[in-house]
Order: sequence, then C-alpha cells, then structure tokens
Amino acid sequence: MSTLRRDLLASFVVFLVAIPLSLGIALASGAPVAAGLIAAVVGGVVAGLIGGSPLQVSGPAAGLTVLVAGLVQTYGWRATCTITMLAGLVQIMLGASRVARAALAVSPAVVHGMLAGVGVVIVLAQVHVVLGGSPQQSAVANLRELPGQLTRSHTHSALVAGLTVLVVLGWSRLPKSGALRLVPGPLPAVALATALAWGLDWRVPRVDLPSSLLDGWSLPVMPQGTAFGITGAVISVALVAAVESLLCSVAVDRSRPAGVPAADLDRDLLGQGAANAVSGVLGGLPITGVIVRSTANVEAGGRTRLSPVLHGVWVLVLALACGPLIEKVPLAALAALLVVLGVRLADLSRVRALRHHREAPAYFVTLGGVVLFGLGEGVLLGIGIMAVLALRRLTRLTVRTEQLVPAPGDAPAPPRWHVVVEGTFTFLGVPRVARALQRIPADGSVDLDLNVDFMDHAAFDAVHRWRLAHERQGGRVDIDEVHEAWYERAVTGDMSQPAKTPPPARWWAPWSNRRRRSETELDAPETSPASVLLNGVREYHGRTAPLVRPIMAELAMEQKPQHLFITCVDSRIVPNIITASGPGDLFINRNVGALVPRHGSRTPDDSVAATVEYAVNVLDIKTITVCGHSNCGAMAALLAGGTEVEHLEGLSRWLKHGNHSLARFLAEDVPGDEQPLTRLCKINVMQQLDNLLTYPWLRERVESGDIELVGLYLDLGSATVEVFDPAGGAFVPVPDEAPQTRSLT
Repeated sequence: MSTLRRDLLASFVVFLVAIPLSLGIALASGAPVAAGLIAAVVGGVVAGLIGGSPLQVSGPAAGLTVLVAGLVQTYGWRATCTITMLAGLVQIMLGASRVARAALAVSPAVVHGMLAGVGVVIVLAQVHVVLGGSPQQSAVANLRELPGQLTRSHTHSALVAGLTVLVVLGWSRLPKSGALRLVPGPLPAVALATALAWGLDWRVPRVDLPSSLLDGWSLPVMPQGTAFGITGAVISVALVAAVESLLCSVAVDRSRPAGVPAADLDRDLLGQGAANAVSGVLGGLPITGVIVRSTANVEAGGRTRLSPVLHGVWVLVLALACGPLIEKVPLAALAALLVVLGVRLADLSRVRALRHHREAPAYFVTLGGVVLFGLGEGVLLGIGIMAVLALRRLTRLTVRTEQLVPAPGDAPAPPRWHVVVEGTFTFLGVPRVARALQRIPADGSVDLDLNVDFMDHAAFDAVHRWRLAHERQGGRVDIDEVHEAWYERAVTGDMSQPAKTPPPARWWAPWSNRRRRSETELDAPETSPASVLLNGVREYHGRTAPLVRPIMAELAMEQKPQHLFITCVDSRIVPNIITASGPGDLFINRNVGALVPRHGSRTPDDSVAATVEYAVNVLDIKTITVCGHSNCGAMAALLAGGTEVEHLEGLSRWLKHGNHSLARFLAEDVPGDEQPLTRLCKINVMQQLDNLLTYPWLRERVESGDIELVGLYLDLGSATVEVFDPAGGAFVPVPDEAPQTRSLT
C-alpha cells in the first residue's frame, strides 16, 4: 500500500475518533461545543504542519478539562481564549529556547497521577449529565450532590448513556482482524444512541451547535483579575499542555514504524504553541498532543504528517456540512463516552510499576490533590512529594550490625562486631549510626566498613568521637573505607577535593564489549591476545587493586572459604558474578562438564577428589555446589555419542565420567517443553550430586548435616540461576527471601 493511501485511511480513522471526543471534551470543559471542533481542526492542521512529531495528532485533550473548566468559571469563556492564546506564545518561547526536554524531568508518577485525578473528576461530573442533570462546580460538590441526582428519574438519558457504554466496551472485544474494527468504537456508539433517541422521540438534552463555527466570533478579551492570578493561569495551561504533548510525543516516537523520522521535541513545542495561539484567537479549546488519537493514527497505518493534517480537514468539512446532524446527538451519549475515558485515565494498573520504584505516594497524592483542590495544586503537591522522595533517596543510609561468631575450636577471644554503613552519610544519618555503635559493648573489637559516597562533618565527628571513646575503654576499632577515604582525609586534615576516578565501565563485561580509553583498542588488528590480557592487568592495578588491597592483606596468610564450587570450564560462567561473592568466599574446581568421577571409577582421575578432600578435611567447608549451565559443549558431545571429540584422546577419556548422566537421561521421560540438551544439562547436575555421595567419608558428613549439597543451573540466555529442589526432583527459581542473620538492628 502506498504512503498516500495509508495516510488517507489513517486520517479518516482518526477523524472518526476525534469527532465525538472533541464534542464531549468541550462539554466537560464548560465551553461552547464548537470550541472542541475548532481545536480539533487547528490542532490537526497547524500542529500537524509545524510540529516535530510526524505521527502525533493534536487536539482538545481530556487532561485539560479540569483546568479549562476552572478558568471558564473564573474568567469567562472569551477571557479563557485569551489565556489559551498567551499560553501558546509561552510555548513558542519555550520551544525557541530549546528547553523541551526539561519538561521530561517531571516524574511519570506525577503525570499519571494527574491524569488519574482528571479521570476521577471527569467521571464525577459526567455522571450527572448521564443521569440527565448538570455537573457542579467542583469534584467534591459533584460527589456531594450525587446521591440526590440518583434519586431523580432520568430514565431516557440513562438508557442512552448505557447503550453508548455497552457499544464502546463491546466494540473493543471484536476481532482485531475484522473489518468492523477499522471503525473506532465511539462513532458507532454515538450513532446508535442518537438513532435510538431520535427514533423513539425521547426528549433528552442534545448538542447545541451554532450555524457556523465562527458564528458570534469576536476578539478575545483580557481576563479580569490580579496579574498574579492571570500569569499563573497562562503558565499553568502552557506547562500542563506542554508536558502532556511531550510525553505523548515520546510515547508515539517509541512505536513509530521504520522509515519515520524521530521526533524533534523543540519543534514539537513550537507547533503546539502555534496551534494554541491560533485556537485561542479563533475561540477554540487549548490543544495538546493526544495519545488516543495518536495511537489510532499509528495503528491505522499513518506514515507522514499528512495524516494528522487531513484529519483536521475532515473535521472542518463535517462541521460545516453536517451541523444539523451533529445537533441530534444526545448530551448523555457524549457524557457516557467521557465516563469511559475517565475510567481509563484513572486506570490503577500503572501503580504496580510505580510501587516497584517506590513512587506510588506521589501518584496518589497527585490524584487526591487534583480531585480535592484542582489540577495545578495537585501537580504541585505531586512534585513536592517527588522532591521529598528524591531527597530521601539522596540521603539514604543503611546500617548493618552483626556479631561475628568464632568458629568451633578457635581460642577464646574478645567479642568481635562487624558494622557496615552504606549510602550517603550526612547529619541526617548520624542518629541511626550512633544508635547502632552505642549498642556495641565497650570491650568489643569492631570492624567498621564505611561504604559511603559522601560524609559531611557531622557524620565524621560522630564516628571519630565514638572511636576515641571506644578505644579509651579498651575496645578496638578498625575502619575500612571502600570508596573514597572521607574519614581518613578528615583525620589527616587533607580536605582537598578528591580526584574522581571513574569506575571501569561494566567491569564484569567481556573485553570485546567494553569501551577502553587507552590509546590501543582491544579489537585493533595489531593488538595481540597477550596484550589484551596485560591491558586487563594494568586496569586491575590502576582501579581495582587499591580497593581490594585491604581485603587481600587480611587473606594473604590464610583462606577460610565455606563453599566448594564445582562447575564447568566454560568461559561464560563466572562463579563470583552469579553468586555475588568476592576473594576468599569460594573454593572453586572447574573441569569439562562439571563432572565428579564416582568413587572407585574404572577410569581413574583424582583431580576432583583431591579438591573435595582438601576442601572438606582441611578447609572445613560447609557447602558443596555443583553448577551446570545451558548449551554445555560436554553434554552436547555426550548426546552425539562422543564422535565429535574422538580425535581428542584425553577429552574422550574424561567424558566417560558423564556416561551415568547420559544413561539417566535415556532412562527418564523427557518433558515436551524442554529441549533434550537442556534436560541433559540439568540431569548432569543431579548425577554429579549423587556421584559425590559415592565417597563414604563424604556421605557420612552429608548425612550428619555437617555438609550441604547444592545443585545450580545457569541459563546463559536469560542470565538466571535455578536451584535444584531434591523434594520435587526439579530445578526451581531461587527464592527471593534472604536468610536471616544475627544482628543488633
């Protein structure tokens, strides 16, 4: 299909969506019905031609109804048009200043809360129209008057509204591939409701449309009021409309088809400003980018800015040629459309994501503020809550205190405590840290880790005074600073600004994926593999070694790991990454296939057994883990019968230790939803755990509870780890809850 045909079809679909919504939004705003059509025409043509988002459709938006309704009640309709025009000029200045992206600093929690609040206000107001009455001046008044409205009899209006809602909801359930879905639901809903009211001659309030869109037009008048109030109104309309348009533009830009240019947000703000200026002069509602119409445009196949422009032309043609037909539309049908739209705006499904990021309070405060006080007040309350949450995050501090229990058989020693302070350590966190430190006995030995990105003087003073007092009473304090030496610099008096050494970019990523700042790129043809390795060592010396040196100094003479980790030699498995462990935590054995030769095997190999013996009898480890992984080459060779590695004598002999895994695989029923190689990789982990139990001395330790066996499986594609559940005989996700530790807090 050619681009022109796509745009023509899309423009007509958007036009069908825009007509009923424009009329309903004008009705909800307390403006003349024609103002909604004027805004739709101007938004389509002016914003479509000038704006920076080719597929975005602009027009009157439900998100501005509360603000516009308040302005109409305060200043009158003609003065509101002046405010719209001035708001457009403000938007033009903002666009020319190239500050459009600054509007995106407004948290989505506030924006979604604002839209949800607007949805609640729309529903509370339009329910009165649905029941044949008139909305009150505020959401609270609408809620207060609702019981009385329900007691009055307005059967015909309620039936018209009910039919409209049923058709809209039913239309959305039609098959997406059907021809009927090309027609947007609001149009047949309003058409059927209008036909019902007209055919049965029901006397219900209907649209009152002037004979011409510009009938009775006059120049906008200046609002009567204080300069502060008028300025606030202009800025409110400009900013709210700008933020909503920019967010809509970003959303549309994410779903734009291939070949469509990316949105220019500054130009888009210029286009919205020009459209609002023209709409205000002509007597239209404020204009913003509208996500409903824009989404319809994309889904209908729009490819260029011709589609939104033509939609405005079709609205103009209909308004000029079909005025008498529009006047037969019942107001209850338009109100019902707005009720559905309001419910969708108040959709609480977004709260789940906001709760995950702990931003739900801003959402609900904004929603409540919009409903109780007004749009501007609600948004300001939401922004205030987000500022408080951001300040709290910036000053977030975590304090963990635990008593280190000596290992069995160790000589008696004074009690030892480990305290970790993480985050931003300012005067706000001093009470929490001081409370934790004061709980430590006077003669205790304390390892204090300061993992902080900032420490102010109050924090330093509190820690330093406690340290001096604790040491005077016979205790010992050892302070380690993981990042910058804030405490050490304060003690020595060197308060110069520390040089910021940027951390290595994605230190855990492969060499080939990391961007180096050195003169020699790792993937350059002249770089040898040895040079790559030495570059890594140099990076370690420059960035990592200074951080781990205190830890390595403690471990230099002795290691005390509690975990033996047996895994494959596959280069894609990094045990310390998938277990979030560091030096001294894991005693690691790696071999092809993560195999453990059985006790008394006919193919002798003592390398794994030697590792297990040393770990159990010398290091006194508590856990032995066997970790397999997806797409294991050793398991693939077993499945192929070893033919691929016949020329590798040593490897062929070694893989014979995997024959028990292969036999177990062949004896079991393979689930239909799991690939054979995946199933064998998991079975191999189970078999190696069984192989460990063939060593009598180890089996005794396991059965007595001294040692625990753990099976892990790493899926390389999703980078997720599963743990073997012996009771269920299957691998399951690792539980989210962390085990409890003995602590003072």
